[in-house]
Amino acid sequence: MARETFQKSISIQNRKASFEYHFEDKYIAGIVLTGTEIKSVRQAKVTLGEAFCYFDDENLVIKQMSIAQYGNGTYNNHVADRERRLLLKKRELKKLKEGLEQQNFTIVPVRMFINDKGLAKMEIALAKGKKLYDKRQDAKEKEAKREIAREDY
Repeated sequence: MARETFQKSISIQNRKASFEYHFEDKYIAGIVLTGTEIKSVRQAKVTLGEAFCYFDDENLVIKQMSIAQYGNGTYNNHVADRERRLLLKKRELKKLKEGLEQQNFTIVPVRMFINDKGLAKMEIALAKGKKLYDKRQDAKEKEAKREIAREDY
């Protein structure tokens, strides 16, 4: 039987998030996964583009994060688009909840990675949406940095 190969370091970015939002605070959260889900994560088959977080009672939940089904999974394979619980300390959950209620922020997943111990972690951010002119300004700054880098070579 052939052995499945997994990547050593996984870092799946949500590139859309930095374009759409200003990040205020960032947190590292654990994520509750099943057996076939963690195998798919180790193969980097995760989509964070449309994902968002919300509170379900006292629990922080991530929704619309797609983890592709594991290729060698049998009838025990997971549902790709299910809601998954995020694990944070109580004081961090309290800060996030206050930010959502009082200051009109949102919680956005920024990146998913595997830490040194082999556990799946999610970097989330308390964020505020950018206006159109903010997005244009960011694009101009990015283009200016590219021009400077080209001139240096």
